[in-house]
Amino acid sequence: MPDYFLSSIEYLKGVGPQRALLLGKELGIFTYHDLLHHYPNRYEDRTKFYAIKDIHEEMPYVQVRGVIKSKELIGTGYKKRLVAQLEDKTGVLELVWFQGIQWVSEKIKPGVEYVAFGKPSRFGYNFNMPHPELDVWTDNFDKAQSLRPVYPLTEKLRAKYIDNKILGKLVQELLAQSKNHIIETLPSSILKKHELIGKQHAMQNIHFPKDNLALASAQKRIKFDELFFIQLKLLRLKHVRHVSFRGQIFSDSSLLTTFYNTHLPFPLTDAQKRVIKEIYADMKSGKQMNRLLQGDVGSGKTIVGFICMLLAIGSGAQCALMAPTEILAQQHYTNLKKHADAMHLPIALLTGSTKKSDRKNIHEGLLNGNIKIIVGTHALLEDPVQFKNLGLAVIDEQHRFGVAQRSKLWKKNEKIMPHVLVMTATPIPRTLAMTLYGDLDISIIDQLPAGRKPIKTVHRFDSHRLQVNQFLREQIEAGQQVYVVYPLIEESEKLDLKHLMDGYESISRAFPGVPLSIVHGQMKAADKEYEMQRFKKGETKIMVATTVIEVGVDVPNASVMVIENAERFGLSQLHQLRGRVGRGAAQSFCILMTDVKLSADSRTRINTMVQTNNGFEIAETDLRLRGPGDLTGTQQSGVLDLQLADLAKDQQLLQLAREEAIHLLETDPELEKPEHHGIRDAVRINKKSGLSWSKIS
Repeated sequence: MPDYFLSSIEYLKGVGPQRALLLGKELGIFTYHDLLHHYPNRYEDRTKFYAIKDIHEEMPYVQVRGVIKSKELIGTGYKKRLVAQLEDKTGVLELVWFQGIQWVSEKIKPGVEYVAFGKPSRFGYNFNMPHPELDVWTDNFDKAQSLRPVYPLTEKLRAKYIDNKILGKLVQELLAQSKNHIIETLPSSILKKHELIGKQHAMQNIHFPKDNLALASAQKRIKFDELFFIQLKLLRLKHVRHVSFRGQIFSDSSLLTTFYNTHLPFPLTDAQKRVIKEIYADMKSGKQMNRLLQGDVGSGKTIVGFICMLLAIGSGAQCALMAPTEILAQQHYTNLKKHADAMHLPIALLTGSTKKSDRKNIHEGLLNGNIKIIVGTHALLEDPVQFKNLGLAVIDEQHRFGVAQRSKLWKKNEKIMPHVLVMTATPIPRTLAMTLYGDLDISIIDQLPAGRKPIKTVHRFDSHRLQVNQFLREQIEAGQQVYVVYPLIEESEKLDLKHLMDGYESISRAFPGVPLSIVHGQMKAADKEYEMQRFKKGETKIMVATTVIEVGVDVPNASVMVIENAERFGLSQLHQLRGRVGRGAAQSFCILMTDVKLSADSRTRINTMVQTNNGFEIAETDLRLRGPGDLTGTQQSGVLDLQLADLAKDQQLLQLAREEAIHLLETDPELEKPEHHGIRDAVRINKKSGLSWSKIS
């Protein structure tokens, strides 16, 4: 894509300064490149003509051919409308316009044959077509393309007479004058191997396909380009890190051996052992480690993180663990402190609520190297936090931190970057992991610790409330504790609180004499902590909460999770919440409460939860239902700026694109071969213009 496509859209014939301003503001179309990549979101089949007598209101869109017999203005004021009678051999159809009446009236001429396209609706006994698209019939009309593109538009553009037809004409104009500027980026070997059509063909047929076959070929080529260039970017990043970024060499495993033989609280699973080996290989390689550690809730990621810290500390380095919330940081600190104390290793906690006097001591301890492990929140990123030698940065729930925040932590060691271990309990489907974290090496703990009983999940309607309450009473009498979680209805914090308080009151009435805790987002941190601790100590038996406990306290004695209005939660959130129970030896339960009326998606989510405990299966379903952006909160990050490719549906194509990118970087890392110049130019221009990598196509 040469610099030609970076020309301002206002210079395209038919645009000009006013339209350019509107297109930029409404659709983000500023350059020729933007317009070319503003793909249709659907296509209308214009091959078929319907007889007026065959039209009925169930039809989505129809195309009819007839002569305009008459037109007239009816009504006054806001009820004013233009009505035209379109007649064919079988009957008469009314065409109606409520807006742009003057403009339309001047355009249509009685006695002329037209093609009308629109959605039919019934008015009394007659059918009409509001605001149809009208074209004058010509003998060439039959030969026109059969699939008409329909572009994403806004009401503001339509009000300014920039409709689908106008936008289509602008794209047609651009394609006609830029034909020779669309340069092939992929080598013929890749095109041949994967049966991909050429770039020019693809751009023409994505906008104006001759038929469904041509459209499918264009979509395949453009999707491949999007996925290939994103994978190329991520793999080059990975390659540069492996080649250029040195890492401290941690080969002293004496601390690890002592811990393993003397203090390990439970045997490690085979999956944990495999992951530790992978991390150890990275840490002694002399290259900086960048590894993603995926594992379901309760799979034992924290102990793996601690064992890796022992490798770093044994070689004279310090370690940091950063968590997204104070509650989670506190929990990590409590868990790690038991192990650190057993090994006589100084450990500290640094969060927003750490006292000033304690902060000073912590800053000194980090700078002189006395503190070996620091656990904290964003507070770790602050400038006063300096290390003597930070060797390993462990980041928990990585998707909650931005790249800029993470890089701040890396820069805490200016001599040599620390190794980075990113941990997440959110299972990420393989396709999404390859795209979001393609620059990281990935380790997966796909096994739960021995002795863990799978959580039994059931779905109950509100009408089963009495039976559910009876079951909870039995569990509490048996010495267990219960979570009851309410959703956040984002429209209103007041409504959320009312919803929660109503629930709290009904639980109080249903369980008289049973001590309750309540936790929600509007409480002060100290109050939240106090309530959490009461529950943890067993002083309260039921914890009523909003989703603040999604990644929160670890209470082995809590064996029942009741999720109210479960249909309001996303799948990954339901799975995370379920993971709060099942930490102890007792059989644990998750009860999903819903209304009887459920949408198809809600029913799929609930059924998936009941049928499986496997986080990766759940994540795959979630990806299908919600799409990648929603799933990870990265829609705006640019990483997933895919326009046609769909990570849920195009897994096979993604795999092929990644394999080609890997092969390319193995055989020609600098893209010097003549057949790779198209790729090199595309990458160069992309960097220069700051375009999304997925849009190189």
